[in-house]
Amino acid sequence: MYQLTTFHQSVRVPPNLFGLKLEEAALKILREQKERTIDKENGVIITIQNVEVKSSGKVLQGDGAAYFDVNYEALVFKPIVNEIVSGDVSEIVEFGAFVRMGPIDGLVHVSQVANDFFSFDKKTGNLVGRESKKSLKKGDVVKAKVATVSLKDTVANSKIALTMRPLAKQSAGKKTERKKKA
Repeated sequence: MYQLTTFHQSVRVPPNLFGLKLEEAALKILREQKERTIDKENGVIITIQNVEVKSSGKVLQGDGAAYFDVNYEALVFKPIVNEIVSGDVSEIVEFGAFVRMGPIDGLVHVSQVANDFFSFDKKTGNLVGRESKKSLKKGDVVKAKVATVSLKDTVANSKIALTMRPLAKQSAGKKTERKKKA
C-alpha cells in the first residue's frame, strides 16, 4: 500500500551546501540518505518532497555544518498482510516466482501458484501445472495476496510471501450431521 507520510528530523547541512536555499539543501541530503531505504514502521521510502525548515539552525563546536529541524513528506510503500497486489513476474526460479510490487519483490512459492502441482521446466524456464498445463513465465502480470511481510534493514534482506491460490469456498456455517447407526 502506498501512502504519504510526514516525518520530523534534524538534518546536518554541510558548508558546501550553504549556497543553496535551506529547503533545497535539506531535500538533497534527505534524498541521498533516505530514498530506497526501509523505515520498519512505515515501509520502503520511495521519494521525499515538501521539506519545511522548522528551526533557525544550530552549529556545534568543531563542526562547520549547521543542524536544522525539518518536516518532510515521504511517499512510502508498505505491503499489508491479506492485501491484494498486482505485479509483473520478474523472475522464475525452481522454488517459485518473484513478483515485482512497486519498489520490492515478493515470492510466490511453487506450492502457492494455483490449486495444481506446478514444477519448474528447465527447457523453457517456466513453472508449469501438471494437470492444467498452464504456465507462469517471466513478464506475466499476476494478482496475488500478501501472506507474510518481514521488513528488515534493507530492501534486499526483506521478505514478502505471496499466494496466488484461490481461497477455498466455505459453506455458510452449515454443519453436516452424521447419522447414527442403531
